[in-house]
Amino acid sequence: MRFAEDIIIRPFITEKSNDDLAEGKYTFIVEYGATKTAIKNAVEKLFNVKVLNVNTINYEGKEKRMGVHLGKTAKWKKAIVKIDTDPQPVSYLDKNGKLVTTSKKYKTEIQEFGGMQ
Repeated sequence: MRFAEDIIIRPFITEKSNDDLAEGKYTFIVEYGATKTAIKNAVEKLFNVKVLNVNTINYEGKEKRMGVHLGKTAKWKKAIVKIDTDPQPVSYLDKNGKLVTTSKKYKTEIQEFGGMQ
């Protein structure tokens, strides 16, 4: 079993990822073997937000050379996570037919995004 801290490695901060913050999209570098479900659960646990969807991109290592020496960079995975920026209260009927409304205590943004290393 993997822990949430092991799945999310660090945020991936670029100009495009900063523009996506307004839409509630956050970009992370994650463990290469992590699934979308594991990434969703890790982000929800670490940052106490509601994740709507997860998109992942796999990057293979590139061949690099320095003089006569040939090597390869590490492969890595990027995840773009869209969070719910406007959580609505949930309504349902209990077993007696009474309407029950609960409000979820989710954050609407990730405050630690820029400072997490």
